Formats: sequence, C-alpha cells, structure tokens
Amino acid sequence: MTTRPDYFDRYDTLAFERTDNGILTLRLHSNGGPVVYQSAHHRDWAHAFLDIAADRENRVVILTGTGDAFIDAYGWDIPLEDGESWDRIHWEAKRVLSTLLDIDVPIIGAVNGPATIHAELAVLSDITLASETATFQDAAHIPFQVAPGDGVHIVWQELLGSNRGRYFLLTSQVLSAQEALELGVVNEVVPPEQLMARAMELAEQLAALPTLTLRHSRVALTQRWKRLMLENLGYGLSLEGLTLLHSS
Repeated sequence: MTTRPDYFDRYDTLAFERTDNGILTLRLHSNGGPVVYQSAHHRDWAHAFLDIAADRENRVVILTGTGDAFIDAYGWDIPLEDGESWDRIHWEAKRVLSTLLDIDVPIIGAVNGPATIHAELAVLSDITLASETATFQDAAHIPFQVAPGDGVHIVWQELLGSNRGRYFLLTSQVLSAQEALELGVVNEVVPPEQLMARAMELAEQLAALPTLTLRHSRVALTQRWKRLMLENLGYGLSLEGLTLLHSS
C-alpha cells in the first residue's frame, strides 16, 4: 500500500488522490470548486509538479479540473506591471512547464470542461481526453493586450501548426472538443459522465507496465518538448513582461 506524502496536504489549490498501484489523480481547484485562476495556482504548480516528479511511488498521473470547468475563470490578484512582481512570475512560469515535463511517468489529461486559461497544462499530457463540454482557448493574453509568451506560443504552434497556432492565439479562437479532436489536440472526446472512468481505464492499462518502461517512455516522449521550452520559454516570458510594463 502506498503512503500519503506530506505534499498532498501542502497546496491549497490542488487535491491529490492515489491508488494502491500508484495512479495519482491531481485535481485543480479553488476552495474545492472550479478554478478561479489566481497567483496561488501559479505558485503552487511551480512547486507541486516538482514534488510529484520526485515521488517515485507515482506511476501514472491523471490531471483534471473541478466541477464543470478545467480553468475558465480569471481572478488574478497581484500586480504584474512592475519588475519585482514580474520577476517572480517569470521564475515560476519557467518552472511550471519545466517541472511538469520533468514528471517522469505518463500523464493523462482529463479536460472536464472549458479550458480557456492555461489549457497547455492539459494538452501537454501524453494522452489527452476531453469531455464533450470542453472548449479550448487562450483567453489570458491578447484579450488583455499582452503578448502570449508564457509557453502558449510554443505549445499551440507545435500542436496546431504554425499558421493555425498563430491564428488561434492572435484571434483568441475557441475550439470545441470535436474540433480539437479533428486537429489532433486531444486524443478522445467522451461524454462528461464517462471522462474520469475512461482516464482511469487508460491509467490502469499503463500502470500494468513495468516501472522502468513507464518512466523511460515518458522521458523519451518529452525530450522534444523540453528542448522547445529551453530554447523559447524564457525569451517569450521576457517579451510578455515588456508588454505588461508598456501597458501600465
């Protein structure tokens, strides 16, 4: 039987549950309900993903939201228009995606509803499932006159292709779950009541594999993403920060 690590109770915006065979369900939330995205989420992700990566009792991770949305509400609560605040966000943002990719076991994204803020967390998964109610958008940058440089510029151009990715970001295009499936962004679309059962079914299938097979497969399949982030994320964040300073 697996133990309950201390970090399961460390983060106010994350809920953890793990089966005896090492399937970790990581649920994003705000006060137990759907995420209203704030600085605490950003801060928690930067540290929690590292804790998950370091815990070798995790063998498969399911990443999902709470209620009827993945992340679809914005309630940012600290200033971004000064150098000191942005330096903190810059540090966290680089580590959110790098430590997510450093989780050396397969991740299944279960998109339980609209993912209009930080949808890249889900679509960077090795397997991404979407509820029929899910939508995908980048609603946190261009609508606020901010350059999309926090990793979305990498993820969406890679997944959609250069032209479709740039259009998606510059127009704040909304993709339905079915459109996301047809474009190769997600792997399956299922009724909302079947989403977590399907995610667990796939997780059980993966968890039956030897541990080193799981870990080494994840490492092999994330090398390209890690290189892209290393080459482009820091610079993109600097450009995003400049647009925030300019708008203040």
